[in-house]
Amino acid sequence: MQANEGGSTLPTDQIAQAFIKFAANECRGSSTLYELLSNEVATDVSILTLCERANPGQPIPNLLFGAVHYLLLSGHQHRLGDYYPSVSNEAKEVDQELFPSFQQFCATYETELVALLQTRLVQTNEVRRCAYLYPVFGMIYEHSKHTLALVEIGTSAGLQLLWDQYSYRYDNNEPVGNVTSSFEITAEVIGEGRPRLNLPLPPVRERIGFDLNIVELTDADEQLWLKALIWPEHVARLELFEQASALIGSQPMELIQGDGVRLLKPRVDSIDRDTIVCIFHTHVANQMSLETKYELLHQVDLIGENRDVCHIYNNVQDKLLHLDFITDGRKSEFVLAETDGHGRWFNWLLSPEAEEKLKRRLGKP
Repeated sequence: MQANEGGSTLPTDQIAQAFIKFAANECRGSSTLYELLSNEVATDVSILTLCERANPGQPIPNLLFGAVHYLLLSGHQHRLGDYYPSVSNEAKEVDQELFPSFQQFCATYETELVALLQTRLVQTNEVRRCAYLYPVFGMIYEHSKHTLALVEIGTSAGLQLLWDQYSYRYDNNEPVGNVTSSFEITAEVIGEGRPRLNLPLPPVRERIGFDLNIVELTDADEQLWLKALIWPEHVARLELFEQASALIGSQPMELIQGDGVRLLKPRVDSIDRDTIVCIFHTHVANQMSLETKYELLHQVDLIGENRDVCHIYNNVQDKLLHLDFITDGRKSEFVLAETDGHGRWFNWLLSPEAEEKLKRRLGKP
């Protein structure tokens, strides 16, 4: 990608607020390291000014921390690495020296950090989110009886396109999904609602992914960048990523580099009409402008004028997982679940009455 000389275009005070929100909404209870750093960065003028150089539209906290983590994983020696479990086998507890170390690291490697902020993208690589996609795709197939055509926007390396190649274990119960798979994803179902989990795996005709920057996991540097986006304390997430990466190539898929919103309809129009198209994306719309979000919804509506289509997504209207289904040109909208950003848990919100309505629409009695 070309470096962006213009920077993030966000004023410093808005960048500071982004770090404060990141600490409270994303890091609390998940990463003590990033929570403390986020709150401190929000008050540090020099680091906030550095962040002004970031690629426009990117979630700046994730991008900055990913860039620092990438340099540490690349072998840049610094005392900051002593606090990162992903770097040090005996990582230090967070203390008063953490942020001064972070400040010094950013000052020492400012040139390298600016280059990363201007050229890298925060990309979806959380394969555990498949834990809440699996019951959705199973439900769509059960009620429609149609082979699925998977179309992912923001596919990164395509790990979520392989959701049917994974085994799933919920709340320590018996495994479901592809129970012959050596790769197992665990998740917790919280709340009172329960999806049906032991459904037959749907047949998948096509796997298509769009991304502004397709990641080739055979490229060691690109794989290292995705690892750097995984938070330092999240050892289990890193293990899942590495195990899922080994399955790339096990199923044919088409990965298309470019603007998925603009390229979506022409590609979907060429998909066999005896399949049901499932357009999906997780935690990608939060990097889209409001205008782009509206345009994506519009493109799905245009596709629905000529064929049945399902759209599974979050971070458009809100953070909840949604399913919009268009059949015979008529749209039905369903709220499916509240989900953890890293897929560790989800709260199933679709009522039995709503699923019955979905069944009637998908089945076309």
